[in-house]
Amino acid sequence: MSQPIVFRNAHVFDGTQFLHGSNDVVFDGGSVAAVGPDAGHEPAYSHADVVDCTGKTVLPGLIDLHVHATTSNPGSVQGFLQPFSLQFYESVRNLEATLHTGITTVRDAGGADLGAKTAVDTGLIEGPRMRLAISIMSQTGGHGDFWQPSGVSSPALGPHPGRPDGIADGVEEVRKTTRRMLRAGADHIKICSTGGVLSPADDPAHSQFTREEIGVIVEEAGMQGKYVMAHAQGTAGIINALEAGVRSIEHGIYLTDEAIQLFLDKDAYLVPTLAAPRAVIRKADAGASGLPPQVIAKAHRVADIHRESIARAVESGVRIGMGTDSGVGVHGENLEELALLSDVGMNLEQVLAATTSVAGELIHAGTPVGRLTQDHAADAVVLDGKLESADQLAGLKNMIDQVWMDGRQVR
Repeated sequence: MSQPIVFRNAHVFDGTQFLHGSNDVVFDGGSVAAVGPDAGHEPAYSHADVVDCTGKTVLPGLIDLHVHATTSNPGSVQGFLQPFSLQFYESVRNLEATLHTGITTVRDAGGADLGAKTAVDTGLIEGPRMRLAISIMSQTGGHGDFWQPSGVSSPALGPHPGRPDGIADGVEEVRKTTRRMLRAGADHIKICSTGGVLSPADDPAHSQFTREEIGVIVEEAGMQGKYVMAHAQGTAGIINALEAGVRSIEHGIYLTDEAIQLFLDKDAYLVPTLAAPRAVIRKADAGASGLPPQVIAKAHRVADIHRESIARAVESGVRIGMGTDSGVGVHGENLEELALLSDVGMNLEQVLAATTSVAGELIHAGTPVGRLTQDHAADAVVLDGKLESADQLAGLKNMIDQVWMDGRQVR
């Protein structure tokens, strides 16, 4: 049995707030055992391994609510040219890069299957704890339909035995497809209730799936103790999804007062992924994205209104969770999102809560995550220095000294 670990004399953010003064954090048996001034000096921990954190900051392990582990450049022509199985080998690199940036739990929004989660859980590969959507559910011609005018479909997120096809139309088809996702190991269901940026043939403002279809998906997921996350960028599709009972809205580009009030009324979460359109624009500017011109034009079109909408949601008190859409952007650059959340009006503690306690509440993990409090997972990020200002978020990646997951140092 492993020795208890004491992080001593740290500047501690516990998932909701910075604790006053210097504090100890104690890990024992894969869980947080105690937090507080001199907590590590208890006789029970006299033989613990000690990590001197004087002058350093200890955070809970960070959570990214929106990644695509098997994806490295979605929407690009490269997906048609590469071997189908390459995506799974790339995911090993992607997951390792994510873990080393301090992300100890991720919610995969489509692509990774039960094999990836099992490989992490059994120690076969190194990566964050995973919650899976398996595939992206979409109507025919929707954001998750990768059919091309040539008659072929992009294989990047295409079906295979562990990843059922997510295309469905009508109440009974979406019911059966939802059940297939759950059978394949889905922890949550990912749907598209609007068009998107990376799908060249649709418009982010246009709605997809009827409210009745979404309601059936929510019902089927709920009967198995699961929930639905919705890619939703246009106003009507956001409202349809919230009215039907989805738990989180991803992106939320075109928000109105009505939509913002629905978040509050329904106790729903917003996962902005502000980094995603910026990543598309950055790739296009570099001249090596392989993305169609209409995709790049849409990214430019939505970038400013996206920031404005999220700023209004923050001001109104909508619960914000941190997600990056990594895969669209580079895996391992996840912490860029934190500075972007600060730029739309969130203070330092709100930003850190978005990627710890708020995210942990949303995902329904088995062992509680996202807080340094008793009986939560023994995950932590040790920063070399004292984190005191939101201005430091832009350089947070360079402050990471250690990453711990399940009581084990992984960086």
